Amino acid sequence: MAAPRPRLAAFLCLAATLLLPATTPVHAAAGPATATITKLNDTLLFVLKPEVADAFDLEFMAEKSIGRYWKPLSDADKARWVALFQEYTAATYAGNFDHFGNQKFEISGEEPSQNDTTVVHTMLIDPGSENTTLDYRLHQTPKGAQVIDIYLKGTVSQLALQRSDFTSVIERGGLDALLTTIRSKIDDLAAGRAKRKPG
Repeated sequence: MAAPRPRLAAFLCLAATLLLPATTPVHAAAGPATATITKLNDTLLFVLKPEVADAFDLEFMAEKSIGRYWKPLSDADKARWVALFQEYTAATYAGNFDHFGNQKFEISGEEPSQNDTTVVHTMLIDPGSENTTLDYRLHQTPKGAQVIDIYLKGTVSQLALQRSDFTSVIERGGLDALLTTIRSKIDDLAAGRAKRKPG
């Protein structure tokens, strides 16, 4: 497999920061500060969505994230889920932008892996906290090398965690319940970023 494109490599470095967990939203009355951050979130999402679509094989990940529940879906429902999955991925990143503080990134290399994939090894160096290992698994698509999974600390598969969470929601209430849940998470991420900013 060819090496990741420079634009993709830069995005992987950015994603290392964005994957840091967001804090729990603190609900308070909205004001001018919230309006400012809402506008910022909208801008970040506008910028991030095409980058996410370029760097990640979102349809593949959306399919794998719900496992056996993907195949029975209608084409329309598949499209709904892929679109929301992309929005959720971008919102997760945008919601964590304010975690940046003197971190730096190191891509230590890549190696071939199973099923014709390549793993890119990345380290988030954080002077004020523990360094974080992030391994990105990519495969070749017509668009080039794209991410299909991220391993936090080298072992914890983001896609596996999502599949466990998402399928449990579908089992209880079907696709509509999952769409509602993810939409709520997107709203919470946006609200959480606003409430974390000083007013």
